[in-house]
Amino acid sequence: MKYMALIYVNPNTLTPPDSPEFGRMMGGYQIANETYKRDGVWVAGDALQPATTATTVRVRNGRTETMDGPFAETKEQLGGFYIFDCANLDEAIKYAAMIPHAATGCVEVRPIMVFDR
Repeated sequence: MKYMALIYVNPNTLTPPDSPEFGRMMGGYQIANETYKRDGVWVAGDALQPATTATTVRVRNGRTETMDGPFAETKEQLGGFYIFDCANLDEAIKYAAMIPHAATGCVEVRPIMVFDR
């Protein structure tokens, strides 16, 4: 079954790219990515640009409306994602716990809906 791991981070507490901590964090991502690929659970994954670059799209009465960004009242914002192909939720949680930002933000793990075709 496929699971999406949604990585939420607080943009006000992100590790600066020019710091030694950033290198360690990115090293953690490299180790996690290598593990996912070695274990055959990797489907996809990437980081996202900041929420300030987002555009929200709504269609109302046949008319497309766009707005800058999401404006959720939350400190944590979606910062990236992985898609894992795992045997069960416990296995997906095991891999989600390897995501470095799980230690400073949170990771939501959710099964991907499968529609009969």
